Amino acid sequence: MTEDDLAEAWALGRWAFGGPAEAPPRALQVLPETHRWGAYDAGGRLVGKVTDHEERSWWGGRQVPSAHVSGVAVAPEVRGGGVARRLLTTALAAARDRGAAVSALYPTVSAAYRSLGYSVTGLLGSAVLDTAALPVLRAPEGVVLRAGTPADRPAVVDLYEQIARGFDGPLTRRGGRWELPPRDEQPLGDGVDLLTLAEQDGVVTGALAYERGRGYDASAGLDVSDLLATTPAAARALVDVLAGWRTVTRTVDVPVLLGDAVSAVLPLERATARGTHVFMHRLVDVERAVAARGWPAHVRGSVRFSVVDDAAPWNSGSWQLELDAGEGRLTRTTEDADLVLGPQGLALLWTGAGRGHGAATAGLVTGPGDPAGLDLLACGQAPQLVDYF
Repeated sequence: MTEDDLAEAWALGRWAFGGPAEAPPRALQVLPETHRWGAYDAGGRLVGKVTDHEERSWWGGRQVPSAHVSGVAVAPEVRGGGVARRLLTTALAAARDRGAAVSALYPTVSAAYRSLGYSVTGLLGSAVLDTAALPVLRAPEGVVLRAGTPADRPAVVDLYEQIARGFDGPLTRRGGRWELPPRDEQPLGDGVDLLTLAEQDGVVTGALAYERGRGYDASAGLDVSDLLATTPAAARALVDVLAGWRTVTRTVDVPVLLGDAVSAVLPLERATARGTHVFMHRLVDVERAVAARGWPAHVRGSVRFSVVDDAAPWNSGSWQLELDAGEGRLTRTTEDADLVLGPQGLALLWTGAGRGHGAATAGLVTGPGDPAGLDLLACGQAPQLVDYF
């Protein structure tokens, strides 16, 4: 789509998902590394749309070129006629042409995306906690807390990267839309009213970014966009800052990255809501996806399998997977394979969200071979996302 299509695209999205009649300014801008595709009827009317964010995500400590899909909407009169499938297969082919290896999205109806090869791979990590239940830990000696300013935004991105690169799935938060200047009404970033930084020996080791919301009655709450820490001391200090809001806010909604310093401090067993957004993945280019990501350095082996992928036919065929010393290689082979995967099974295993036997039980792996052999493909850690798109 071009800039001239964006007002009509906003209206189509509003009919599908709700929202204000007047489009926000950024919805009408051509954004960097953001690709918008439209489907049109014979009269030129926009009847479907999809947005593909050209980004990178962390897999095995490496930045993997990614296509993050959002805003899929189809006009009511033509739903069920294949418009969404045409849009998404077009977007997938274009993403492959520009070098993308993997795609992710948050579905409104997962069945529609399963038919295109996407597989449910996890839940967006978040927890709604009673503010009064947060531990009062007090800032440990050596931790200095200070209010952040817009000039600290690059330091927060650097801190985020130190943490996120140790997990599989998180966005890098660099390039494209992440480089846009903040809006005047929220100079600290979208959804951020307040920013607190933790420093140790002059180095930023923690960041807490959140939106205050309204009121101070039972409905009042904090919406945290970032709670980051690279040390246990910084995690304790920032959780204590949140606990200090107990007198005027009832709840706090906190992003969760299981296994980081913050999740070791939060009383997650008391969460009243958690992981409300399912996310899905599919491989855009299987050969590229295997080569681009990092693999566990202690894993070595090989396995042969076949892929049948109608929506991305370049992935179809027989392949030999080899892992050694943290590197992966996938090569085509003419030899028959006794394990057959569709794109859903491929996504489930490559992301580490499932294992061979489980995928076979779900009907995502077929053939006479032992599906446990595909655990080689699934040897990464389970994916986690902390950004909604």
